[in-house]
Amino acid sequence: MQQQKYVEMLEQHGVKPTANRLLVLAVLCEAEHPLSLKEIEGRVASIDKSGVFRTLSVFRNHHLIHVIDGAENGVRYELCHNHTDDADNDLHLHFFCENCKKTYCLETPIPNVYLPEGFEARYGNYIIKGICPKCGKR
Repeated sequence: MQQQKYVEMLEQHGVKPTANRLLVLAVLCEAEHPLSLKEIEGRVASIDKSGVFRTLSVFRNHHLIHVIDGAENGVRYELCHNHTDDADNDLHLHFFCENCKKTYCLETPIPNVYLPEGFEARYGNYIIKGICPKCGKR
């Protein structure tokens, strides 16, 4: 049942559903927070690092995932919730906990940023760093 859902998601974004792409998509769909390349690679042992990276590149080019720069320990990847392959309409804030080192998606849109004339924004990334609620209770 889930497999058909993943095939439909890929096709909706203009991505040919291959075995590797379905495996990586399943990992991203089941993740509770954005994952690093190493974390994704560890969850799909049947695909090598370069195969995972190529799959993530295809997903990014088709607006199926967000790439979160600036998170501790490198880049993180998360599933987009937009329904098109030509634009990111699911940009939102992220929070990095300095204690547990997890990156969380916040359902808060990125604030409007006014750029000087001649500048054209293509992608935005907004990370707030601090302590998450779970770590704050300790």
